[in-house]
Amino acid sequence: MANFDWHAERSDLSNIALLNRAPESEGIDLRAVRLYRLGRVRQKMAEYRIDAVILSDPINIRYATGTRNMQIFSMRNAPSRYLLLTADRSILFEFTGCLHLGEGYETIDEVRPSKTASFVAAGPEIDERERSWAVEMAELITELVGKGATFGLERLNAGVAIALKELGLRIVDAQKPVEMARAIKSAEEMKCVNASLRATEIGVGKLRDAIRPGLTENQLWSVLHQSIIEQNGDYCETRLLSAGQRTNPWFQETASYVIGENELIALDTDVVGCHGYYSDFSRTFHSGPGRPTDAQKELYKVAYEQVHYNMGILKPGTSFRDYADRAWNIPEKYYANRYYLSAHGCGMTGEYPYLYHHGDFPDAGYDGIIEPGMTICVESYIGEEGGMQGVKLEQQVLITETGIELLSRFPFEDSMLG
Repeated sequence: MANFDWHAERSDLSNIALLNRAPESEGIDLRAVRLYRLGRVRQKMAEYRIDAVILSDPINIRYATGTRNMQIFSMRNAPSRYLLLTADRSILFEFTGCLHLGEGYETIDEVRPSKTASFVAAGPEIDERERSWAVEMAELITELVGKGATFGLERLNAGVAIALKELGLRIVDAQKPVEMARAIKSAEEMKCVNASLRATEIGVGKLRDAIRPGLTENQLWSVLHQSIIEQNGDYCETRLLSAGQRTNPWFQETASYVIGENELIALDTDVVGCHGYYSDFSRTFHSGPGRPTDAQKELYKVAYEQVHYNMGILKPGTSFRDYADRAWNIPEKYYANRYYLSAHGCGMTGEYPYLYHHGDFPDAGYDGIIEPGMTICVESYIGEEGGMQGVKLEQQVLITETGIELLSRFPFEDSMLG
């Protein structure tokens, strides 16, 4: 990474200026990335005949504009900041005292103060606050796109949605156009994905080097967090590192368990890293000091086989149903504890599409087409029901015009495969 003299650049220390010249931005045209993403949302709005959308999910606001502000807080306190987007107008409603955070972005025409319509902000006046919010937004939407507009809405307070409906707006769900927009990445966008992955791989390398019996899961997990933050990543979205018997079943959150000798340690990165892009791969390690047992190696080899087999059948033009029909058959003794997905889309978070196992497709699956430009995470969890341990592995790939390009480069464990 290049060295930067931040103090020589004191003429502009705004968020966007620092982001554009940060080390992880080297060689990336972030303006092109932002404009591509905004264009994708507007393209999908037009396809689905939606005249305006209000985005309240901070991930989607960042996708459409490049702006970020208190991501986790904003997820929990919607609508504390939101974006009104039409075919030719982009208005960011920013949190109190934060209007300057939207300055300088070519994706934003205007920044206005938001009106937080939540109970903690309004208390017993919440009903009136919600109605006032709805009236203000309905008037603005009518002014921008006319009466009878079709309006896409994301998750907001129920009272806000009800009030908007009562005002006569034709409301549809904004999830579909935004998810479909996010699914296809540009070449410049992929540079951001790779920057996030490289930073996360550095963090996982430090975590792997820190493994020793006697550490708690929390202590080990914190190594990754520190590395992500110091490399200008955002946060880890989940707490998925577990050791020993806590590796089976999967989805046991990182806790104060003390890692013992010769135990498996499984993790799923789930990192919202550089530029807000999701770096999502899974690895399983061995705590030492001895060698992995035959049982541990068998679990690892089976998970490795599942991931690589399913990577091999990912092809552009394949339907989701055909993928499910052709995917690796999970041995019966591991089936009950299978990971809930065979694979999933990945961008600024886990996203469309979800690719289900053959057995789950009738109840949960839906059809679609695997397309070039999608980034896909191929999953495996292998552990017997009632078993003492399990292995989690996952790889992130890009769908190309002819097949796949491997994105996650962190090595697998030779000692577990030998």
